[in-house]
Amino acid sequence: MALSAAKPLIRRHSELGIFLIGAVLIVLFSTTSDGKWANLYNLATILQVTATLGLMSLGVALVIGTGEIDISVGSTFGMGALAYLWLAAQVDPSLAAVAAIAVGAAIGLVNGLLVTKTGAPSLIITLGTLMIFRGIAIALTEGFSFSIPYAERNGWTYHVLGGGDFLRFNTALYWLIAVLAVLMVMLKAMPFGNRLLAVGGSAESAHSRGVRVDRIKRATFILCGMLAAFAGTLEAGKLGFADGSMGRLMELQAIASCVLGGCLLAGGRISLPGALMGAFVLSSIQSYLVVTGVRPQWFILILGLIVVAAAYGDRSLRQWALRK
Repeated sequence: MALSAAKPLIRRHSELGIFLIGAVLIVLFSTTSDGKWANLYNLATILQVTATLGLMSLGVALVIGTGEIDISVGSTFGMGALAYLWLAAQVDPSLAAVAAIAVGAAIGLVNGLLVTKTGAPSLIITLGTLMIFRGIAIALTEGFSFSIPYAERNGWTYHVLGGGDFLRFNTALYWLIAVLAVLMVMLKAMPFGNRLLAVGGSAESAHSRGVRVDRIKRATFILCGMLAAFAGTLEAGKLGFADGSMGRLMELQAIASCVLGGCLLAGGRISLPGALMGAFVLSSIQSYLVVTGVRPQWFILILGLIVVAAAYGDRSLRQWALRK
């Protein structure tokens, strides 16, 4: 009886599946790692990784909401990190961060214009820009890395921009919470949210009702680029260095986070909390494999298998909830 009563709730909130899966994994990881996984230090590390991946996932979720996809975010992440480190050595880090975010916005604008003006599939367009900006990043670094010595990263702006901790958690986590709050207001309390989901549900219908479809799509690509570059900035602030491979394969993790979190790839339905929970699950899986000593060559394979299993379990739960 209780299970039947839960069906309407699961139908209304597609992200519940990933939260249930996350709860199961937390119990499993905590009881099978001899305390290596379930401790404050490791949790802080997981949340720091979740913060940067989560920022990317929020941006990707917005694009997915319009029925498009952006797989160039990994390269945008790297470009943001490189721009930040290059400029932070010359100007105040806060100005460097603004410039890095502007680089992300420019990449997002390029993606948005190419998608809306050419009518080509966003998958193909962003695959192309993924390779273009990855190539630029590698060319800029010439096989080396941009870095700032630890001794020079002692100002409060470095601390705030991912280089320090507050209440034992990296400051990137607090940026993630703030960005989530702003985006939730945009989606729930402003016309932008309704228009975004309307475009994803049916672009033709939205256009007939006066929604500027192309403008909404461009806006989501720009926001996606900004968030990816900002995530790269925070990661660079934490590490103090970045090379041309920074952010490689993170685009796949961001998309997986969104799908696991209840975002419909066809558009029209997204869940920002679900996308973040998806990012947390992936970060937790990574951490568990590391602390249990899984050999590196098996890492990607096992991670992929768990992601597929989690996606299948989430889909099965939704299908069960839809049954009468």
